[in-house]
Formats: sequence, C-alpha cells, structure tokens
Amino acid sequence: MNPTFEFSRAVTRRPSAAIVDGLRANDIGTPDLNQMLKDHAHYVATLKETNAEVIELPALDDFADATFVEDTALVLPQGAIMMRPGAASRMGEVALMQPTLQKYCKEVRHITGSGHIEGGDILVTGREILVGRSDRTDALGVSELASIVSDWGYDVREVFTPEGVLHFKTDCSLLGENTILTTKRLAASGCFEGYDLIYTAEGEEACANTIRFNQFVLMPAGFPKTASVLADAGFLVREINNSECAKLDGGMSCLSLRF
Repeated sequence: MNPTFEFSRAVTRRPSAAIVDGLRANDIGTPDLNQMLKDHAHYVATLKETNAEVIELPALDDFADATFVEDTALVLPQGAIMMRPGAASRMGEVALMQPTLQKYCKEVRHITGSGHIEGGDILVTGREILVGRSDRTDALGVSELASIVSDWGYDVREVFTPEGVLHFKTDCSLLGENTILTTKRLAASGCFEGYDLIYTAEGEEACANTIRFNQFVLMPAGFPKTASVLADAGFLVREINNSECAKLDGGMSCLSLRF
C-alpha cells in the first residue's frame, strides 16, 4: 500500500448552518447549505465506493469552517500531528478533532509553539513532505513540523505559495507515486523539480485541488479539459460539484483527512 494515495480510512465532518459565515479570501457569494450538503454526501459516498471506512463526524455549529477538516491535522502511518491554524476562528477545531484521531492513530503529537500551520499547505509525496508558506502557514510552523516528522524519517521541504492563493494545495495535488497535478503559476517556481507534472488547462486552475483516493481521482465538476487530460493519462476521474465550497476557498482535499 502506498500511504500517499492508498487509504483505508477517511474522516469527514458534515457542514453546519454556520457555513454561511465561513472565511473567504474573496466574497463571490454566500454558500447554499442545502446544495453543500448534497455535494458533501456525494463526496462521502464516492470515498465509500473504494471500500474505505469513512468516519462521518457531526456538524459543529460553533465553527463555520469545520467541514474543512484537513486543516486540523496531518495524518501519517506513524501517527497524527495536530495543526495550529493560522485563522484564529479555527483554533478550536483542532481539540475537537483530536479524540477521533486518537482512536485510530498510534501516536498524536502537536504543534505547540507560536507558529501556525494548516493541513491545506502540506503535500506528502513518496519522497518528501512539501510545505507551502502562505497566509495561514508561517516559517515557525513549518520548522516545528519538520522537527516532529524527522523523528519518523521524513524530510520537509519548505516552498512558497503564489501570492493571492490561500493554500499550497489550492494549486496542486498528488496523483500518483511521482505525479503531481499543478497550475502553471505554481510550477513556475520550480518547486516540483524531478516530479512528473500534469498541468491544469488554461482557465481551469480552480480544479488543481483534487485528491487521489485509492482508485479514484476526485475533482471538482465543471473543468472538462483537465478532466479529459487526466482520463487520457489513465486516471479514473470522479467529478463532484464544488460550487459552494469554492465560495469559501475549499476544495476536494479540504473535506477529509485520509490515512
């Protein structure tokens, strides 16, 4: 089993009515809760189709962004590291996620310093962990994560997220052992040297945040050129409507913790 894209479990959290107050870099509209619930159910059902166990957590009405569970933790085969979100309103989500991960992980560690780091800025590949500096992840957070995972044999490489892009994985995702889907603007930084790259089609940069989950590549619906490129490359693509999450800068990876 390749732990970077072959998983037996995923943790998700149902969106709450508070989602209408979720954080957003640019206001492109208020999310429709009913549509988001339909899309989230489709997402969960697709994960389950791979025969993985999906742990479905209840909505948290006190945390508008809590459905974006990926930002709360990094889960590796050796254990989980609880993050320290860069958005103050999201700090409380971490403690509420910890009991679930303690049930399934060998060990749980924490980012305890004054730095900040979110899961959306972390891409785990077969050779290293790439961490993007962003508005939500700073140098201190990256440094502490590197110290923790070095005990487990991982190398962390700090990279930089393009200006105006919320998270590193907003613009990239892992598709295979050595294959990354990326926007051209992110790849132009040279951060993916040595990897096999597939570029999002012109005008379809918003679909760069996909996930490889076992046999499927889950990607946002509405990006036909990139979907065709992925299918031609041999990937089994499943498209899921992401119109409401996108209003909160959310994508496919944000909605689950996979391990």
